[in-house]
Order: sequence, then structure tokens, then C-alpha cells
Amino acid sequence: MPEIGEIRTAKSLGLTGNQSRVWRVCSQCGEGSWITKTVQKRPKYTGLCHQCNASVRGGKKIKTGGRWINSLGYVLILLQPDDFFFPMVGKDNYVFEHRLVMARHLGRCLHSWEIIHHKNHKRDDNCIENLQLISDDRHKQISILEAKIARLKKENKELKTENRRLESAK
Repeated sequence: MPEIGEIRTAKSLGLTGNQSRVWRVCSQCGEGSWITKTVQKRPKYTGLCHQCNASVRGGKKIKTGGRWINSLGYVLILLQPDDFFFPMVGKDNYVFEHRLVMARHLGRCLHSWEIIHHKNHKRDDNCIENLQLISDDRHKQISILEAKIARLKKENKELKTENRRLESAK
């Protein structure tokens, strides 16, 4: 068992990358793990393991386990191994809520290449009316078009304001 604060390279631990890893123990559950040295320097670093941090940050528990919001604003849900949608989870047994909502709506697990688009761009608004199943190419096209529409709406508003100003100056 490594000592707390012990440093090793990722390669020596059988991991990819070339960052150094530090052995730390969760202050809540006592579980030990190797984390990158840069994680400890982050302002939001709590000293808790992923599971304990999720339960602290997520607040309310839901039927299938824990619920929390990651640093990018996406909601993640903890699934149990006996859940039909468990094949969709990551290595930590969490799945993005928007993917889970769409999968439940379709009645099947999603493939890893299937993308769920938030129509209103709010990553924590996961009602089915706000979600759209699309391909990767379509997602890029939609994002480009939505950005273009937003820019044109802004320009239109500015031109209307300028037009009113000029008309009132007459």
C-alpha cells in the first residue's frame, strides 16, 4: 500500500499519459486513489474521492443513486449494475442525465456515437422536449447555424436601434 503523498509516474502505474500521480486518501470514506498532481492545486479540490464528492455536491438523492453537476454544467446520474441502462455508464458508474432521458424515451441504450443536443443550450435542462438525438455531423451544423442566427439577431437588433436613433434625429 502506498503512503499518502507518494508520487509516481502514470506509466509506472500502468496508466496512459506522462503526468505525475499522487496517492491520496478520501477524508470522508478513507478510500485511496492516485490523482494527478494538478488536481490538488485546483481551487475546487475538496480532498474527497469522486463518489463522496458527488454525494456532497449533488445534494438530493434520487431513486437510482447519486446526482450531481460536473464542472461543465452537465447533470450526471449514478446507476446500479442491475439497471437496464447500466451499459451506458462510464467507469465511475455515472451516466449523463440527458443521454439517460433520451435512452429511456427511446426504450434502448444509446450508442457511444449518438449525440444528444440541448435545443436551448442549457446543459441542466434535460426534459425530453429540449433534447434532440442527432449525428456528430449534424451537431456541428446545428451549432454553426444557431451561432449564425444568434449573431444575425444581435445585428438586427443593433440596426433597429440605430434606425430609430437616426429617425428621431430628423
